Amino acid sequence: MNKRNFALAIVALLIGIFLVNFIQDQQEKKAREEAAELANESMDLSNAKQGLSKGDRAPEFQLSTLDGKSVKLSDLKGKKVILNFWATWCPPCKAEMPHMQKYYETRAEKENVEILAVNLTSMDDGKKAVQQFVEGYELTFPILMDEKGEIGDRYRAITIPTTYMIDTTGTIQHKIIGPMNEEMMGKMVEGME
Repeated sequence: MNKRNFALAIVALLIGIFLVNFIQDQQEKKAREEAAELANESMDLSNAKQGLSKGDRAPEFQLSTLDGKSVKLSDLKGKKVILNFWATWCPPCKAEMPHMQKYYETRAEKENVEILAVNLTSMDDGKKAVQQFVEGYELTFPILMDEKGEIGDRYRAITIPTTYMIDTTGTIQHKIIGPMNEEMMGKMVEGME
């Protein structure tokens, strides 16, 4: 092989390597762009499915407590409301209940707050299981029974626990998906009117 053919072979090899790298980079870039687009579409879809968000009026409802008393959300106008959706079998719900009870005992009255814990009874193990749970955790805030699942659906409580912080005018100020602790509740309530 003469020097000229050798040089041409090297140039062809380098061009080939460059083209392969260029094509791979373009394919990776396109894949990243498609992934980002899918993620954005997914976020838009999940936001649409989540329904209620900050600034929305909290939908009215009326449910019975575990001990049979009727509670209407509008009866609490003028109070801040921590509206929590939960079930007895849910580990994160179990983790946050002692924090909610402690907040209720030590701060709720001073901060003009009512906690409404809506048990998603239609997805749970029945009233007896709820009663045992409440007694086991020594809960003293109102436990509401969503026996048909209508209120959980209306508030889009798909992942539990889901909590809405509702201000004194009945407007949603925060939506929290996942467990909360006492400090978190206090900070969120502080910023509400």
